Amino acid sequence: MQNKKIDITFVAVNQRIMTISDFVAVLYDQRDEVRALMATPLCSRAEEKELELSSPLAQVVIGVRRSGKSTLCLKFLNERGIDFAYVNFDDDRLHNVVTEDLNNILNALYQVYGDFKYLFIDEIQNVEGWQLFVNRLLRQRLHIFITGSNSKLLSNELTTHLTGRHIRIEMFPFSFAEYCSATGVDTQSLTTKADALRQKALGDFLLDGGFPELLHTTRKRPYIDTLLNAIIKDDIAKRFKVRHVDVLANLANHLADNFCQEFRPKEVAEAFGVSAPTISTYYSYLKEAFLLLGIHKFSYKSRERIRNEKVYVVDTAFVQHRDNTFSTQNLGWRLENIIYIELLRRCRPQFIDVFYYRCAQWEVDFVVAQGGRVVSLLQVCYNVSVEKTLNRELRGLVKASEKFGCDDLTLITADQTDTINKAGKTIHIVKATDWLLQQNR
Repeated sequence: MQNKKIDITFVAVNQRIMTISDFVAVLYDQRDEVRALMATPLCSRAEEKELELSSPLAQVVIGVRRSGKSTLCLKFLNERGIDFAYVNFDDDRLHNVVTEDLNNILNALYQVYGDFKYLFIDEIQNVEGWQLFVNRLLRQRLHIFITGSNSKLLSNELTTHLTGRHIRIEMFPFSFAEYCSATGVDTQSLTTKADALRQKALGDFLLDGGFPELLHTTRKRPYIDTLLNAIIKDDIAKRFKVRHVDVLANLANHLADNFCQEFRPKEVAEAFGVSAPTISTYYSYLKEAFLLLGIHKFSYKSRERIRNEKVYVVDTAFVQHRDNTFSTQNLGWRLENIIYIELLRRCRPQFIDVFYYRCAQWEVDFVVAQGGRVVSLLQVCYNVSVEKTLNRELRGLVKASEKFGCDDLTLITADQTDTINKAGKTIHIVKATDWLLQQNR
């Protein structure tokens, strides 16, 4: 009993309870940081059009760390002249905030910002009971913007307490169009020079990816290593109480090296010396933190769709600038990965699904379906100058067209443009730069 009392005293001394005055001081610091950020030019993002100023629903922007979620919301509110309050829970001073602190933080917000109708809450997902707090604010008719780096923000937590009272906006690092805008690349001119500079930009984008802050640093590997470490240890290991953090980290590296490939948990489990259920669970965590993305095989049978999945990385920077990487030279996989992320950007807001299809004789990279009906088929191949390679890609599109009854057929390449008639099917060969920028022209 004596030892127990000593332990309790130790904890009380080392975990000082924050007062409202403490929270006020933190919020003033955060307000100054936000004002400094809004004084600098900010790149427009496609997701801005999904935000609604007058919505009575909580607008939840989710995505991988450092993809620009906070900047998106800040830019949206600031450009519309909205006086909003702001609190960022991704702050070491708020690391130990618990449910009981939330009302004190609300008190501090009113002290710092006065009477406000708009509240932007950054990275609140790790505070237990945050959903009930947000629900109370919604009942008070506040307009709430929330960001988070974990898709759990949109699963059980919101469906339990905010059913029908939230909008999900999914955000990725820069698209190629946004990358061009941020780096000053002309996306409109049809001159030889402009076209060549877009091709160069694509080459850089394939290697460096689209994390906004990565554009302004020459020390890219330390940045990505730090980001990856934060995702593994903070967004996953702590949140899900992972026992074998080394296995989780090794799995992340293994799948990042083998992106654009089918995920086979039994094979990976044997290589890692752990159970297949453990590998599947850890894989789900990596997707929860948006480090990895999965794509299911197209099938009219639900069981077959769920059982088969390919893996992609959220950004190719995790391939190029990660320690111990072994996939730096595969430009074909990188281009396929970029096309998939762009498809998600375009399709998910429209409630359109993206799959892949593979059988023993042929495959097609992307099957785009709406309401169960295939509306578009896409192949991605970096270089089709070799006739055998071209015929393989065209055959996959023709076979998929016949199987799924779809005639919208596209082959995306690094630098070729053409229209080919194959087995009675019209196939459009499109340069990646043109396809990635087509919504901007």
